[in-house]
Amino acid sequence: MGQRFIHILNGPNLDLLGVREPQIYGHRTLADIKADCLHELEGSGIGLIFRQTNAEHEMVGWLHQARVGAFGIVINPAAFSYAAYPVLDALKMCDCPIIEVHISNIHRREEEWRARSIMTRSVTAILSGLGVDGYALAVRHLLQIDRRDAA
Repeated sequence: MGQRFIHILNGPNLDLLGVREPQIYGHRTLADIKADCLHELEGSGIGLIFRQTNAEHEMVGWLHQARVGAFGIVINPAAFSYAAYPVLDALKMCDCPIIEVHISNIHRREEEWRARSIMTRSVTAILSGLGVDGYALAVRHLLQIDRRDAA
């Protein structure tokens, strides 16, 4: 078997992380998050595929690629969280652990609709409100799951 990968998939508007509503999302960028996740993976032998899209069909395609054989998926569905049923269906087809990450605490946001992520129905765990640290924590957790399963 070849190298296995953690797929970190980011939804709409996260390409503007660092400049978009910094009072909510902070000043760190996707490049910073990727560096944090690569640091977590050092020495593990697990690779990283790190992507962002504003297009629902592209996210579905990436989930199809990760569907079988991925080490794990970390997904910040962003606005896809609320109505992207094709993304939800694609997540349901994946055979690996999936962690949903939200930078802000979606349950404390002013807009009530933000607290209702449809993706939660198909994921292993959800991290919400830990800022960008949630990504590296999700990667660390995936590595821990693998270590426990191997023991």
